[in-house]
Amino acid sequence: MRALLSVAFLAIGIAVGGAFPRVSEVVQRALAAAGLTNARAAPPTNAAMTKPATPAADDGHGHGEHADGEPKPEAGGHKHAEGEAHGHDEEGEGKIKMTAEQAAEQDIKLATVEGGILSRHLLVPGTITQDADRIARVPVRVIGTVSEMRKRLGEAVAKGEVVAVLDSREVAEAKSDFLTATVKADLEKTNFDRQQALWDKRISAESAFLNAKAAYSEATLRVDLARQKLSALGLNAAEVATSAKKDETTPNLSSLRRYELRSPLAGRVVERKVDVGTAVGKEGDPADVYTVADLSSVWIELAIPTTELSKVGEGAKVTIVGGDDASRGVGKVVFVSPILNPETRSARVIVALPNKEMTWRPGTFVTTEVEIAQDKVAVRLPKSAIQTIGGEKVVFVRTQVGFERRDVTIGKADDDAFEILTGLKHGDEVAVANSFVLKAELGKAEADHDH
Repeated sequence: MRALLSVAFLAIGIAVGGAFPRVSEVVQRALAAAGLTNARAAPPTNAAMTKPATPAADDGHGHGEHADGEPKPEAGGHKHAEGEAHGHDEEGEGKIKMTAEQAAEQDIKLATVEGGILSRHLLVPGTITQDADRIARVPVRVIGTVSEMRKRLGEAVAKGEVVAVLDSREVAEAKSDFLTATVKADLEKTNFDRQQALWDKRISAESAFLNAKAAYSEATLRVDLARQKLSALGLNAAEVATSAKKDETTPNLSSLRRYELRSPLAGRVVERKVDVGTAVGKEGDPADVYTVADLSSVWIELAIPTTELSKVGEGAKVTIVGGDDASRGVGKVVFVSPILNPETRSARVIVALPNKEMTWRPGTFVTTEVEIAQDKVAVRLPKSAIQTIGGEKVVFVRTQVGFERRDVTIGKADDDAFEILTGLKHGDEVAVANSFVLKAELGKAEADHDH
């Protein structure tokens, strides 16, 4: 009886399994559990072999896994290694690979981080003027007529060089008085010496000796007076005596009326006021013939308002700005007036400016930076080294394989540099020129890895 039941169940299972493969498997397992069939598992059906795989859980990158846990291949035919951070290069975020040769080709220049001075300035307009201590006029001290003009405008002159010659009757009289007094004094000295010798031997009367002595003293006094007159005219008594002896050999060429004008300082002729034949020296006549200036140093006249005057001191550094780099000049404040201009309410400030190359011409308007403070900082970095990325101030520090982005905090600043409060230490090498190239390279690397 039991055998008949088994055969019936088996026939029914085969019939149902042909139409419903999944039900057939269930029936077979039930028969096996009852011990009515062989326990060996039936081979999988075609439906079971073609059944689609269950979707795997997403790995967080949009890639699934196979049922066996293996990473599913990406569309591009590659798969991420275990632990790989997608979106960053293998060196890490903010790092750029670049050799020293590549940096040199990009003209990226480096500087070592160190301390320094930040200078604060005041921008003030000014005017180039002549240095009052280096300008002089060649004066006319006697009445006469110009007979020679030896210098042209712009020509260089040496101190004491003869620049013009006058013909003067006043000079001739002064020289004649001196020469006459000298001859008279020589004669009186000879007479005095003779009378003194006779008086010593008691051969002559005492009165004759005393008269000779008085005459000699008077003659000596006249020589002294004539010498002082020559000195007042700017003439040297010894030169006058030498010229008189030369005139004895050339009677037709007298130097008594000749008066030489000499330059009081070395420089250039910047003004000529008379011509040959001009009468000078009298009231209403020109008082000088040349103006000579030493332009190797000039002044800058500044007008500093009272609100800023307390910040400016003598000795402060002053730089001319606004022109090309070749014409930038550096001077220093030499005078700050204690008196204010009642109209402008500003003080006159004088700056001494070297002018060896004759670059600066008096009368030129310039813009200056007057140094008003100096702050010593622990870390000073040129402004060209600072870049802005995402609103943050960053610099690029040299590493063994390239450069590394470094966020910094800036403090005080001047025209050329920043104080760095955090982010750098002494000895770091930082890109200070063409650092924008590194900023571009960093942006490109992040874009390439951003899916």
